[in-house]
Amino acid sequence: MEQNKIYNEDCLDTMNRMEDNCIDLTVTSPPYDNLRDYKGYTFDFESIAKELFRVTKDGGVVVWVVGDTTKNFCESLSSFRQATYFVKECGFKLLDTMIYYKQNYAPAYPTLRRYANQFEYMFIFSKGRPSTFNPVMVDKVENRNGWSGFRQKDGSVKRKIVKTIGDKKQASNVWSYPVGFKNLGHPAVFPEQLANDHIISWSNENDIVYDPFMGSGTTAKMALKNNRKYIGSELSKEYCDIAEQRIKNS
Repeated sequence: MEQNKIYNEDCLDTMNRMEDNCIDLTVTSPPYDNLRDYKGYTFDFESIAKELFRVTKDGGVVVWVVGDTTKNFCESLSSFRQATYFVKECGFKLLDTMIYYKQNYAPAYPTLRRYANQFEYMFIFSKGRPSTFNPVMVDKVENRNGWSGFRQKDGSVKRKIVKTIGDKKQASNVWSYPVGFKNLGHPAVFPEQLANDHIISWSNENDIVYDPFMGSGTTAKMALKNNRKYIGSELSKEYCDIAEQRIKNS
């Protein structure tokens, strides 16, 4: 199968032409719970999950970014049903349940009677023991002069002073990114840094990164930036054109 190409077709058709155990890493977000308009397309989750297991290499990883809709004052729980299916029915291991924390978020409608949602799940599934882990590193900090919000007897608030001390530590499993509202013609554009950090974490140079719902092409763009190869599937010809232009301009 040709690499560094986005196939304008159903991802099941793409994966049907793939050999067993050929993909190092999948980074994707499915069109979950009809939260956004994806040109009216739907997807066969169970068949896709089974095919992802087949085409993923032993030690490979699938990053599945997903959320739930709320209806009749109840969350759909689709994310957890999907996670359970990946593990119980397909054979993946749930390596980690990570959180994508949105630094800026849309306010909740008052009629929902709930707080605004500020995160999505990033389920990390591995086919056996993960063969690659290149952890994202962050600065260690030193806190001085108490904690932010600590109210003293005189009523004043003692603020926390944070100082970078030069050392590094592994990032936690909560990743925080600003949500981009730039109109790329797609309703749900990945933050580029989110895709970048997963690609670095779970793959090495020259590995193959797959996105079965390529959308606006963020996974492909960041795979190339990090010297990986990519394969993508996308039903919408309009989104394929957007993705190809982004890759060309990067």
